[in-house]
Amino acid sequence: MNISIAAKLSAFNRLLTIMDELRSECPWDKKQTIHTLRNLTIEETYELADAITGNDWQGIKEELGDVLLHLIFYSKIGEEQKQFSIADVLDAQCEKLIHRHPHIYGDVKVKDEEEVKRNWEQLKLKEGKHSVLQGVPAGLPAMIKAFRIQEKAAQVKFEWENTQQVWDKVEEEMQELKEVIATPEYDKMKLEEEFGDLMFSMINLSRFIHVDPENALERTNKKFIKRFKYIELQAAAANQELKNMTLAEMDALWNEAKQQDDHH
Repeated sequence: MNISIAAKLSAFNRLLTIMDELRSECPWDKKQTIHTLRNLTIEETYELADAITGNDWQGIKEELGDVLLHLIFYSKIGEEQKQFSIADVLDAQCEKLIHRHPHIYGDVKVKDEEEVKRNWEQLKLKEGKHSVLQGVPAGLPAMIKAFRIQEKAAQVKFEWENTQQVWDKVEEEMQELKEVIATPEYDKMKLEEEFGDLMFSMINLSRFIHVDPENALERTNKKFIKRFKYIELQAAAANQELKNMTLAEMDALWNEAKQQDDHH
């Protein structure tokens, strides 16, 4: 697919024009603020993430459009509030990208992706950030936040040297969790702490084996839902209710669903 810059600019201009028209003429669009849009933006972002997980290109295209509309909507409101325009947003992003890619727009030499990432974090600190971790949003879901925290710490070499060390840490945290559970009248806060430590170390392992933990868990969620719905459908076809079935009966149906997945 080879689309000209002119065609892309034309489509972008069309969307900007429609946004202007909606903002001035549509009763719903006229009422929106950055705060009323916030939750809708989060929802659209998750819908995009879901389409990406499913490798649904048609869905990705549609959801990208929804997210892009929101970005233009915020920029339109920013312009009305005399804060910034879409041109300011784009120009600022261009300047940031040029500044943070001196190996492309300057004379810095890099040997690989990891060195690019390390340089990126160092440049952010020079821009006034006080911590390598400062760029991790507080509102991120905990799993994604843990992954990003570990990635950023790794850029300043606060990192295990090899996968075996990470495995050892996972096993250490697993043992500590088992010890708490085995303790009579254990402290629930301590249990939660040890469980969190284990999850954190597992997420660290995911980085070393190059697996996206959020994506991996979501794939498992979808797999569980599909197989569990198969159990429900088969039970209904046999005029049975799940609550009246034995675990062995449900497990047999689960294995049937699993076999179907394996054959696909």
